[in-house]
Amino acid sequence: MAKMKIKKGDLVQVITGRSSDGDKLAARGLEAGDKGKQGRVLQVFPDTGRVLVEGINRRTHHLKPNQAGGAGGIEQREASLHVSNVALVDPEDNKPTKVGYRVETVELENGRSKQVRVRFAKRSGKDI
Repeated sequence: MAKMKIKKGDLVQVITGRSSDGDKLAARGLEAGDKGKQGRVLQVFPDTGRVLVEGINRRTHHLKPNQAGGAGGIEQREASLHVSNVALVDPEDNKPTKVGYRVETVELENGRSKQVRVRFAKRSGKDI
């Protein structure tokens, strides 16, 4: 699998899927989607190419009561999204952007130099 350009803690926006316009969907008896919503990445799964985003793609999870004191019930949990369905948010204008890499030379304390890959937003050119 290719290297993932989205990391844990990044602010991302959902770019595909059902629209978040709830009025039209409520008239048809459907829930509003997550397209256009933004959230922080909680976890990255590079082996499957998926990300877990805070407050996005929430699913109902049924819990069974257990002897350890768990009461059971129904709770909402986030489900993972494919990484192609989200885009990194540009820190300058809060719109989705592509991610680029730039190699920069950094001077160390002992006078030596080191090359470092830096992620940047292709929309504005700002470092991420």
